[in-house]
Amino acid sequence: MTDPAHAGRMLFVNMPVADLERSKAFFAKLGFSYNPMFTDDTAACMLVGEHACVMLLTREKFAEFAKLPIADPTTHTLALYCFSVSSRDEVDTVSAAALAAGGTKADDAEDYGFMYSRSFFDLDGHGWQVMWMDPAAAEQGPEAFAASTQDADAAA
Repeated sequence: MTDPAHAGRMLFVNMPVADLERSKAFFAKLGFSYNPMFTDDTAACMLVGEHACVMLLTREKFAEFAKLPIADPTTHTLALYCFSVSSRDEVDTVSAAALAAGGTKADDAEDYGFMYSRSFFDLDGHGWQVMWMDPAAAEQGPEAFAASTQDADAAA
């Protein structure tokens, strides 16, 4: 790869689910939508960002792609899925929607000042984190952002 971050690159994360329609309804309650061109009775292309999607696949469809046995997400962690939102309040709103839609709380909120997050398990047991990061921290990096806020506090 000569340019690993080229503008046209898309990310598709494939995830097995026990009941596709139930999972689609769950994530729709969190505000996600689906690309109908890549959605059928075995798969749903959940739009996460401009160039990022999660493919919710029936376990049977997922098994067609997987070369190893499918792990049970209620007993083994395969991956942790994280998506960002536009504000701290939206972290709480989306997390509350996940719990109201049948998800379960994974842990307490984490607040690092420049970043705030909450975690939950979806209906299949996959671990998700919804997070907000201060745009300045995202641009500068957390260490540079912390240093700049300490300098501003010292000057005040």
